[in-house]
This record gives sequence, structure tokens and C-alpha cells, in this order.
Amino acid sequence: MSPLVIRLIVIGVVVLSGGALALLVQRRRPSAPTNPSAYTAPAQVDRMDFTGPQTPWLVAVFTSATCQSCGEVWAKAAMLESDEVATMNVEVGDRHDLHARYGIDAVPITVIADAEGIVQRSFVGPVSSTHLWGAVAELRSPGSVPPGCGASGNEGDRTSEADQAGAAPKPG
Repeated sequence: MSPLVIRLIVIGVVVLSGGALALLVQRRRPSAPTNPSAYTAPAQVDRMDFTGPQTPWLVAVFTSATCQSCGEVWAKAAMLESDEVATMNVEVGDRHDLHARYGIDAVPITVIADAEGIVQRSFVGPVSSTHLWGAVAELRSPGSVPPGCGASGNEGDRTSEADQAGAAPKPG
């Protein structure tokens, strides 16, 4: 064989080896997350874990003391407290057990649960007063909130994409 053929064979082997190595390295790299902000609210809660288990409705806001928007959401939710609606600020420093039990990975997360603890509506991330108060009003008295007031969000969906966009991961 001529020296030119030998060189071409060596170059071919090096190129093929490099390509095979590149494929191997690429396979070992984890895939990019498809939706890194897919935080969710629980679908059901045990009403005995929260204040006012005897009331027909619960509005619980999972928060963190270091989260600025959490305080704003809690202030809106606290105004809903009544004989029919129990409210609770579930701050991670005070109630880490409940954050762990319900898989809360981001705050604020607001849940509206009925007497059986079934979450009828939830908000992941900051929520406006209109959306929160309208959701509670509509759940307590269906048909009472005019269209466009934000009570229904996405029909059949407990948490809208817009709600998820504002969620922040809980601090370490």
C-alpha cells in the first residue's frame, strides 16, 4: 500500500472514532427540561391539617417568609375569612411538614378546597384579588360571578398556565 492510502485510512479511522465518541458523550448528557416551571398544587388536602376544618370552604396559601409576592397573596386571601370560609397562611418555616406532605415546591400556591378537602380551584404564583375573590364567590354560589371577572379561569383546569408562570421555587 502506498503511503497516501495509509494516511487516508488513518484519517478515516480518526474521524469515525471522533464521531462515535461525540455520539456517546451526547447520549450521556441529560435532556433539557421541557417545562421547568411545571409546579402544581395538591388535588386534595386533609381538612384536619388546616384551621377551620368544620367550615364549608378553605383558602390555604402556601408561602415563604422570604417571598415578597407571598405576603401580597396572603393579604388578599385573609380578607376572605368568614363563618363559611377558613383561611390559613401555610408558611414553610412554621409548617414545613405541610409543604412536604403536599409536595409544595414553589410559592405562593393558593388552594381553595371544599368541605371534603377536594381542591376545587388553585393558583400557582401570584393571583389578583379579582381572580381569587371571584373564584371563591363562584364556588360558593355558582353563576354569581359575571363572565370576565376571572372566577372560572380555564374551564376544567384547576391551575391556569398564566398562574404557573409566576411561581417561584421555594428557597433552599
